[in-house]
Parts: sequence; structure tokens; C-alpha cells
Amino acid sequence: MIELVLGTLDLAKVRFARSPMEELRNSVYVLDGRRGADLHRPWVALARSRLAGVDLTVLVTLLSLDHAFPGFLNPLTEPGETFGDQLDRVRATDDAGVRCYFDESWPPSGIPPVLRPLYDDPQRALGPFCDLLARYWKAAIEPVWPRLCALHEADFAHRSAMLTRGGLARLFDDLHAQIEYAGDRLRVLLPQHDVLHTVNGVGVLLKPSAFIWPRISVCDGHDQVSIGYPARGVGRLWQQAPPVARSPLADLVGRSRAALLALLDLPRSTTELAEQLGVTAATVSEHLMVLRSNNLVRSRRTGRVVLYERTPRGTGLLHDDSALP
Repeated sequence: MIELVLGTLDLAKVRFARSPMEELRNSVYVLDGRRGADLHRPWVALARSRLAGVDLTVLVTLLSLDHAFPGFLNPLTEPGETFGDQLDRVRATDDAGVRCYFDESWPPSGIPPVLRPLYDDPQRALGPFCDLLARYWKAAIEPVWPRLCALHEADFAHRSAMLTRGGLARLFDDLHAQIEYAGDRLRVLLPQHDVLHTVNGVGVLLKPSAFIWPRISVCDGHDQVSIGYPARGVGRLWQQAPPVARSPLADLVGRSRAALLALLDLPRSTTELAEQLGVTAATVSEHLMVLRSNNLVRSRRTGRVVLYERTPRGTGLLHDDSALP
């Protein structure tokens, strides 16, 4: 068990952020068949085809231990950061920051040969390794990143509602079955760990992830304490939208608006919707205005972007023909 001791300042600094590196790291386990392969089957097929010919041995071996992962692959995370921002932090890791993972995870003679360059000369080996991360990102994660971001946004909205309705107790109770919250203690029930960590004012960063399912991860560093957890709704991530071309709903509201409802299972911007439907953003905005005025979709602003998603009423109309007049 990992037990985090939280002070008043830590409780005030419980917050959320998406981490591109978190998703990349967790996706390697999926691609390697160690977790969630059936859930993410469409992505696995895509990633394997796009990564054909890329030697991932170093990356897969580095993440071969189920009970631990390299701290330098869990860089400090701030809201709104890109993969490039986090990759720069990984590149800047000093020798001690790289070697500590190996020292904690393997005896000196047990470090896999393919990883020896990272241990023996981190400054020289880290550059090519980060180039491999960049290539992996571009091939396997970047094509689906908008979809993953939509999943994160939906999770953020749900967690915010939990916090508003019931405070931190409700938030943590809803987060994961292996997380317990009791006053000034946050317990993460990982049987292979026995850690008591006083957080000391840095708070707790909560990072939703699609590829981590069904597990959780904890980094109890002194600069940032973070918990990665399965994003809510991950089971719908790769589902195809139901056909609407000849549905009763399409007859009622029109094919374009029915198609919009089908796409809004996760929050999306007008730009994303326009690209998927092959129409202009102005056309999408016009249809969304009609759907929103009839309480079939709702919108919220995230930074400079307005995201739209179906309401329960919209979902009911999409999936239940009997609800139509």
C-alpha cells in the first residue's frame, strides 16, 4: 500500500491535468499485450501497422517491470502542456535521474544488456531514446490524440461534478476501487508497495488515462505527487457511431444533425466535427445551435475552445427509436 499523508495545503492543491507522456507510457503496456489489448484492439491494429519496422526493444524492456516505471518518464505535468513540452523535460533529465530507476529496480549485474547504454552513459543515450519516443508518439498516439483528449475532457467534467456535489470524499470514492480517502490520508492499495509518504505542500495531481485501464499508477516524488487512473468512459473510446443515414432520427432531424449527435458521445469542438463530417465549421455551428436549443447537446468552454457533447435526452433519442414521436 502507498499511503500519502496530506496537509491542508495539499488538500487545497488536488487538481487534474492530462499528461501526453502518461498516455504514451501506458500505451506501451497495451501494445505489448500486458493489459487492455482487447479493449484497445482497434488502436493496437493501427499502432502496429504504423510502427512496422520500428525497433521498440529499448522502450518495451525499460517498461518491462509491472511494479515500477522510470521516474524520468513521468515528468512534471502542468495543465495545457504538449507532448513536446514533456519530451523536453525527459531530454533534460540528469544522469542521476536516469540511473536511480535502474539502481532501485535491478542489481548492477541484472540490468538488461539493451538498457546498459542508458545506465552507463545517460547523457549520450538519452538523446536517441527521446528520438524513439518522438517517433512512437507521431506514429501511434498523435493520430488518436484528439480522441484521447475528448475522453479526458469528459472525465474532467464528471470529476468536477463529483467534487462539487460531495467534496474530496466523493471525488476519491468515485476515482478507483484501489483508492481510499480518510481525512488526512490517501491510501492507494497496491499490494506490492509499502510506502508512507508525506506530501509536504505540493498537492496531488490526478491524471486520467485511456491506456492505463484497469490499473492505477502513483509517483510520490518531492516535486510532484501524481496518480494516473482510468478515464471514465474508456469502454466507449473506440466504438463506432451507430448508423444514422436511414434511421427514424435522421428522418426527424435530418442526416447531418443525426450524425452530429452520433459523434458527440465524447466532447468535441466544431473544428473536429467539421473535419469528420466534411463540412464547414459554420455549417456545424448552425446545426449545433438547433440541437442545443432543443436540449439535445450542451456546450462548455475549456480555455479557448468550446466543446459540445450530447445530453441524456440526445442520447435517448439516438439510441431509442421508441422515444421519437
